[in-house]
Amino acid sequence: MIQMALFPIRHRRLRFTILPFCLIFFYACFSIVDCRRSVNYVSHQQRQPSMTPINRDLYHTSATLMKEIKKLVHHHQDRFHMETFTSSNKGYQAELNVVTYCQKIHEIEEDKSKFRILLSFGQHARELITSELALKILYVLSEDQTLPKRNPLLLNRTLQNTIIKVVPIENLNGRKKVEAGELCERRNGRGVDLNRNWSVDWGKKEKDYDPNEENPGSGPFSEPEAQMMRKLSRSFHPHMWVNVHSGMEALFMPYDHKNTTPPGEQSEKMKLMLETLNHLHCEDRCVVGSGGGSVGYLAHGTTTDYMFEVANIPMAFTFEIYGDEKASYKDCFKMFNPIDQPTFNRVVNEWSAAFFSMFEMGAHEMKMKFVEDRAPFNVDNLISIDDYLKGYLIERKNRYAEKTELLEIGLQEMRTYFRLFLLSSFLLMFMFCSRIPKSSSSRSNLPPVTP
Repeated sequence: MIQMALFPIRHRRLRFTILPFCLIFFYACFSIVDCRRSVNYVSHQQRQPSMTPINRDLYHTSATLMKEIKKLVHHHQDRFHMETFTSSNKGYQAELNVVTYCQKIHEIEEDKSKFRILLSFGQHARELITSELALKILYVLSEDQTLPKRNPLLLNRTLQNTIIKVVPIENLNGRKKVEAGELCERRNGRGVDLNRNWSVDWGKKEKDYDPNEENPGSGPFSEPEAQMMRKLSRSFHPHMWVNVHSGMEALFMPYDHKNTTPPGEQSEKMKLMLETLNHLHCEDRCVVGSGGGSVGYLAHGTTTDYMFEVANIPMAFTFEIYGDEKASYKDCFKMFNPIDQPTFNRVVNEWSAAFFSMFEMGAHEMKMKFVEDRAPFNVDNLISIDDYLKGYLIERKNRYAEKTELLEIGLQEMRTYFRLFLLSSFLLMFMFCSRIPKSSSSRSNLPPVTP
């Protein structure tokens, strides 16, 4: 009985003895779990790229940049003129500021013989460095700033016969979204990529299509920004077009929607110009060629393809002026824009010098073409048979005003010449035969010859 009475007491003692050990065990388990969670959180934070903010010491806001440009235009009214256009579509409104440069700005409408250049910057919202380059170019044109290693006399001679229109920020609404913190936004204010909203090969989507990057809109020119740029190109009729972007270092020519360059002599001249710029200002590190064949993917509905194919601008380019290949794809500001002062200065200075070299080469090319068109008759102006076959025969129309094939029109020409040959041969034979009787009769009437 005594032993039976002691059992409950021992059992309670054992229970009270084990309880602290159980509490310690559970506490240790929870501590290990919390520790693993902390380690995982830290490692996850380390894997996440740091989002580089906009360096306000280097980059203007859109408002301060336009304010500085307006101030520059006001101080140099003898060579600058600024216009502001607005357009809207389904409640969405956009604004486009265009700065025109001409050494005699008041004579701009009277002189149609000048070399005309159209430049667009800031088409993609997150590429802030492009608009800073626009500001630098305008300062050089105003002569408030100069370019090192540049012959001022040669540059001034080029600019005397040049009209330049500059769009500093094509995508103003998208730029404001970036300034508000959406650092990876490249589209306009309602989510459309302005460099996919043009009509050449519009709407085609590749396998890696991303609507957050390449949304082409509801149709060609659905966006007010694209509508205003098209209207500007139609009214200005430029000889040269450059669309300025960042993301890599490249000098592109058409095409973007296929991996080939246009055929012909003009295409070769454009490529030679880009190769020269690459050697002079890129130290041969820039990618040169067609956008579709060089960048690694095809782009459909781009502005440059439209300017070359539809607007018939003889020199149409896309320049990529900077890219940080080591930056994370999520760290958009660092990927598309320099983040330190030395790199910022290098990009702006090198590319502004490249632009003025391009102005000189383009002006020389147009001058040579103008001289050739006005030159007096000489052997060099004769049309070769190749040009005749490629141009004249193909473009001729028959009497029903329908274009005929090269083979058919060639056969028609051959039949015509053959008929003329037969007719002329018949006439010659008739004339020859008609003289034979006259000769024989005249001989019969001659007196006999006596020895």
